[in-house]
Amino acid sequence: MVKRIISLLILVPIAIVLIVLSVANRQSVTLALNPFDRSDQVMSVTLPFFVYLFGAIIIGMIIGSVATWWSQGKHRARARSSKKEAVKWHKEADRLKADTEPKKEERQGFPALSGSGR
Repeated sequence: MVKRIISLLILVPIAIVLIVLSVANRQSVTLALNPFDRSDQVMSVTLPFFVYLFGAIIIGMIIGSVATWWSQGKHRARARSSKKEAVKWHKEADRLKADTEPKKEERQGFPALSGSGR
């Protein structure tokens, strides 16, 4: 419940700012992809300015996410190897525990009687 309230307190103002940016930047802008001839219609895109703003934000978020994932790779590799080692040692401990644990007959102090007449 607390996470939902916090996310609403963060997301609602961001949504309001994005809506205001979209309304304020509705005019069309041409992005010329041909640096030598700006009037080339094949290599240009005309869209509202807020589309370019949102595109830049999304591309920045993707690049930042990839950079973060890449830089944390060594930590993920260390966690994987630690997990494998922990599983190995847990199995070893369980095996040793089973080997050293006295059997049921030995714990009672009496030999097990099999096939007694009673």
